[in-house]
Amino acid sequence: MASGLDSLMEALRNSGMNTDGIGGDAKADASSADGGSKGPAKGGKGGGGEVPHIDLSFLDDVHGPKSKVGWIVLVVVAILVLAALYWWFHPPISLNSVDLWMIIGVICLVVAGLLWYRRQNYKTGAGKYEKSPSKAKRFTVLVAIPLAIIVIGLLGGLLSNAIIPGNAEKYSNVLKTDTLDFAQDIHEVDYNQIPVIDRESAIQIGDREMGSIPEYVSQFEISSLYSQINFQGAPVRVSPLGYADLFKWFTNREGGIPAYSLVNMTTQDAEIVRLGDNPIYYSQSEPLARNIDRYIQLKYPFYIFDELSFEIDEDGHAWWICPVRTFTIGLFGGYTIDKVILCDATSGECQEMPISEVPQWVDRVFPAELLIEQYNWYGAYNNGWLNSFLGQEGVVRTTPGTDGTSGYNYIAKDDDVWVYTGVTSATADNSIIGFVLVNQRTAESHFYSVSGATEASAMNSAEGQVQNLRYTASFPLLINVANQPTYFMALKDATALPKKFAMIDIQRYQNVAVGDTVADTQTAYEALLATNGVLTNETDLTDVEQKTGTITAVAQAVIDGNSHFYAVIDDEDVLYDFALPGLMNILKYQVGDQITFTYLKGEGMNTVYSIVAADGSKQTVAVETDSGEANGPEEAVDQAAQAEAAA
Repeated sequence: MASGLDSLMEALRNSGMNTDGIGGDAKADASSADGGSKGPAKGGKGGGGEVPHIDLSFLDDVHGPKSKVGWIVLVVVAILVLAALYWWFHPPISLNSVDLWMIIGVICLVVAGLLWYRRQNYKTGAGKYEKSPSKAKRFTVLVAIPLAIIVIGLLGGLLSNAIIPGNAEKYSNVLKTDTLDFAQDIHEVDYNQIPVIDRESAIQIGDREMGSIPEYVSQFEISSLYSQINFQGAPVRVSPLGYADLFKWFTNREGGIPAYSLVNMTTQDAEIVRLGDNPIYYSQSEPLARNIDRYIQLKYPFYIFDELSFEIDEDGHAWWICPVRTFTIGLFGGYTIDKVILCDATSGECQEMPISEVPQWVDRVFPAELLIEQYNWYGAYNNGWLNSFLGQEGVVRTTPGTDGTSGYNYIAKDDDVWVYTGVTSATADNSIIGFVLVNQRTAESHFYSVSGATEASAMNSAEGQVQNLRYTASFPLLINVANQPTYFMALKDATALPKKFAMIDIQRYQNVAVGDTVADTQTAYEALLATNGVLTNETDLTDVEQKTGTITAVAQAVIDGNSHFYAVIDDEDVLYDFALPGLMNILKYQVGDQITFTYLKGEGMNTVYSIVAADGSKQTVAVETDSGEANGPEEAVDQAAQAEAAA
């Protein structure tokens, strides 16, 4: 037993423990066990002798360094760790930054907890601390400091809320919107500038083109950014290449990224543009110092940046557009963009400028999601905060997309890119009360009052025309066709590539025209509008032709409840469609009679727009009533039945 105890004592001494109070030798232990010790027991079950004293000084290092040098080392290490964390995560140093306040809040909670623990020790005299009411009071005051900082952040968030008196009006005025007339402000569509594909299709086309550059495929991949811009008068989507993985970055970082992808959204042509002597060194695929998000935030540490976008100027040089947020309500509310940083993607040189000085070639300063949110602030709070959820008088919002998110698209107008979205009531029914266009460079906003179907309803209507092919519709574009607000969309197959196109009358979304090309779709759409009496002015049509000839054959048919006369002129291998009741005068003509009329050319069948009388007067498709207004579909069917009975 003695030798075993000696071994244990030696082991404890080697570990740094003071064993002086633990027995002397085996004999002493034995006598103690026999009750040889005098006096009452002061501990332990068996009593006998004083409680052994164990020196725990070797644990002092757990609580912190013993010397000033140790504390200095600890502080330096902590500073280096914090600096490394800041460099990696690079949160903006701004009181308007929610991220910074979250970090401050966590630190304050930890500090407050430690101070409160020390206060309790001094208050009760627990552990090695002597009871000291004065020190406890001092630590009570110190605890209040980090808690006060947390309260300031919470108050800043509360004061940013629309419920605070006066804030609702401020929110409604962040984006100022003018009401304009559609036909006067939106020019008739130029099919050389209309984007016929969306971002999803552009990604597919760009990836396919990437395969034609074998030396890049194994080292780089195309970023998913695909920003929509106007480049040399045409709508395009551009996206830089990126390093395929970390190893590919390590082997190619000296030469930079050699190219970007450019997809023409009108012609559907794609190109991998080589940059030659001006490669992209600053990009989002860079993991370290040249990562564009890290680089721009560390260069401007006190700015809060919105989503960065990749653009090219008119010479094809690559840039990063970095919008800077400013907050107008409380600490975190009513944010908008007040300046922008243009960063050269090759050299990293930056130019800071206010919105008013941004060059024309820059297309995306205000992100689409921000503009949609700002308009929704106006729609919700223009009649006050209480009305936004109780009475909801005049409360409107932008139309949702098919996946539940905000539904919007882009159109080219005045060499700028404008965000388009429909506007519906707060009840979110299947109709719109108008639509809004917002300039992404200047935030100029226009509202157009047009009632009709929502984009989702129009998409469903277009897909119904080709349901046997199972094509899906892209989110619509707003265009002007014959002074009629019109939805235009591509019908895509399973590979997200457009196979057909559709045009839909916004106000009468049952008027759907589908074609293999944009030109064919327009011709069919205008003919449909003319047949249904929507167009009452021949100058609204783009491809009207006049013909004089002899009727060599005629037949009658009823399609969708409407009567049509189909005539063959001069034995041509084409039919001319005379729709009733608009062209009632066709009942006066027989085979062998000469007739003069205007028509819209189509494939295999031409739609007649008007019959020209001998005196030069015209009877158009639209039937005029005594009040001078064009008949609706119900009246047209009734008059057609009367005309057939009279014939």
